[in-house]
Amino acid sequence: MPSMTLTVNGVAVEVETGTTVAVAAILAGQPCRLSVGGAPRGPLCGMGICFECRMTINGKAHCRSCQILCEPGMDVRTDD
Repeated sequence: MPSMTLTVNGVAVEVETGTTVAVAAILAGQPCRLSVGGAPRGPLCGMGICFECRMTINGKAHCRSCQILCEPGMDVRTDD
């Protein structure tokens, strides 16, 4: 299956075509976001309902990463 590379918090990660951004973050060892108390948060529902997987993707904040497929060269930030 074809693959591509994107970055998550500056960490390059190679994923297969059809992979969601939430999965790419997990593969990169990065949390989706941090709670107000600083605890790492990850995807919960996988359907875009819970908003736990919000990330900044290519400069656009609060994207539901479980609903967005990876694209080559994508810049994903969970530490913003």
